[in-house]
Amino acid sequence: MPARRQALITGGTSGIGFGIAIAMADAGYEITVTGLTDEQVAAVPGRQHLSVVKLDVTRPESIAAVLATFDELAALINCAGVIFRDGAEYNIETFQKVIDVNLTGTMRMCVGAHAKLAAARGAIVNTASMFSFFGGPLVPAYTASKGGVAQLTKALAGAWAAEGIRVNAIAPGWIATELTRSIVEDESRSAAILGRTPAKRWGEPADVGGAAVFLCSEAARFITGTILPVDGGYSAV
Repeated sequence: MPARRQALITGGTSGIGFGIAIAMADAGYEITVTGLTDEQVAAVPGRQHLSVVKLDVTRPESIAAVLATFDELAALINCAGVIFRDGAEYNIETFQKVIDVNLTGTMRMCVGAHAKLAAARGAIVNTASMFSFFGGPLVPAYTASKGGVAQLTKALAGAWAAEGIRVNAIAPGWIATELTRSIVEDESRSAAILGRTPAKRWGEPADVGGAAVFLCSEAARFITGTILPVDGGYSAV
């Protein structure tokens, strides 16, 4: 039986990232997920073909230490990110923190993993958002970072295609996770979201996981530089 290919998922200890991790493991990858804190690392349930390490995408030395454990890397999936609600991102220091994690952190990971991905002719999947397309008045930094992730994805796709590295992004819509639990449980807000969503349901992390598996697979070998909405049609209407 051939050895499992290696995949690294930043921010993969919960929510969308963990949903992607499960889907990738089921698809035959050996998965490493990362968490920022000891608590996040400890919270990951034990599962075959899945390991967890600490990583801070704002610290180059942390990135280098994690990447040094890989000889080759077939897939890098960038899910590490932060968001501050209720207008907090209008504070410039908070704005800069969000950009540093969501956008610059993604770039740090891509550049750091570049040589290993080239050796494996691997794939990168970045995490964009519906806010890559729409403005978020209460989350200007998150909106700017996710718009940047979309454009960064296209730039790296063009830059690295000759080395066999494909770079795409997923743009999740309204996905039911612990982060969105308060909205899911708010009947009026949830109804407004479902009313706009042609699929008439909240997404699940597994829905995003399936898209990530596809973009990393041989079936997507001629796809690079795309931003794939995984939103039940929310961005189409």
